[in-house]
Amino acid sequence: MRTSRLTTTAVAVAAISVLATACTGSSEAGASDDPDAKTTINFWHGWSAPAEVKAVQDNIDRFEKAHPNITVKVSGNINDDKLNQALRAGGSDGPDVVSSFTTANVGKFCSSGAFTDLKPFIEKSKLDLEKTFPKVLLDYTQFEGKRCALPLLTDAYGLYYNKDAFEKAGITAPPKTMSELADVAQKLTVAKGDTYQQLGFMPNFHGYETVVSHYMPSWNHAYFDENGKSNIAKDPAFAKMFTYQKKLVDSLGGYSKLEKYRGTFGDEWGAKHPFHTGQVAMQLDGEWRLGMAEDAGADFEIGVAPMPVADDEADSYGKGYLSGTIVGIAPASKKQNAAWELVKFMTTDTEAVVNFSNGIRNVPSTLEALKSPDLKFDPRFKTFLDIAQHPKSSTSDGAVNGATYQLTLQDFGYQYEKGAVKDLQAGLEKTARQIDTDIAKAK
Repeated sequence: MRTSRLTTTAVAVAAISVLATACTGSSEAGASDDPDAKTTINFWHGWSAPAEVKAVQDNIDRFEKAHPNITVKVSGNINDDKLNQALRAGGSDGPDVVSSFTTANVGKFCSSGAFTDLKPFIEKSKLDLEKTFPKVLLDYTQFEGKRCALPLLTDAYGLYYNKDAFEKAGITAPPKTMSELADVAQKLTVAKGDTYQQLGFMPNFHGYETVVSHYMPSWNHAYFDENGKSNIAKDPAFAKMFTYQKKLVDSLGGYSKLEKYRGTFGDEWGAKHPFHTGQVAMQLDGEWRLGMAEDAGADFEIGVAPMPVADDEADSYGKGYLSGTIVGIAPASKKQNAAWELVKFMTTDTEAVVNFSNGIRNVPSTLEALKSPDLKFDPRFKTFLDIAQHPKSSTSDGAVNGATYQLTLQDFGYQYEKGAVKDLQAGLEKTARQIDTDIAKAK
């Protein structure tokens, strides 16, 4: 994926809130087309960079060669807002196959009928999903037993580090626990007047990928209890994470100083990203950052490792946060059988998944593709392949109102890190009540 996670999620939440009241659909209702008949289907996706668009088209070309009766018309650079409008409007010009970068909204996609239930197609094709995909990916493409999407490549998050800066500071290995991360971050931080020549690690929640959902997998946690109520005030993992993050912010100079320095950073998706330029020596980020840093001409040796874990969970080191692109079928499509052939090909055909993974430098999303000898990656990329397969890697829980609860929790994080909230437990309890209220309204 290539767009800001927080921005994409915020837009998607607004878009899908409208979509939930406008879309209904079932695979049985629209799957009356003959999959062997000559037809044209529309595939909408979000990729926009030239190399990504080419990789998509290469995959489509392979599909059309294997299915000569199906022509695929491809539309790229489609965000969830545009997708929402098209799904609401329906019609022959709309998409048949749809993809989204926003895994956090699968709960809303599935519960609202915005994406078609894939169960009849999966059963007809006799797909054994548990033998095809890693468990976490299966979790984030369904909601409350309804599967409305399948995974199309994976994002795995880890820790990037500047090996040259490590060597200069006398640090011989990447940190494996959160206390080690704090120690290393301080050793790597070099002051320059009232700012920094080099910051060891940007801990602030606005620091690009250092958001609540990406921090939390370092602690064993559960967003919701068995009754579906927010668990953030009861599960001690959340208080531990916020306490740790705030302490790290304070130890590295404080919120205001860090925010002022953050104002000097280049765009997250551009060549002047602060990790590329050496402004920060460690970065929590996804698998794509390695290729982007190399393409930007970073003049230091780049190291890659799993994100450190809580000190009392050291035996789980190697895990991380997982997300990814999802793909499904538009409920208004009158060509759902043909659309399913494309969905099945893109998500389960090993050669297709491997080639697509090679083309856009994302982690493969099937068990076979993860072990394929045809993967063409920098050896360091194996770190992300391992994170994707780690039994304790996790993702954000689904909810009927999609990513709204994550945004609510993130907003609390902004207030807590800058000191506007003094009582952490009371703040978590208030935030939990808001999350429960929002979910109840959505139901």
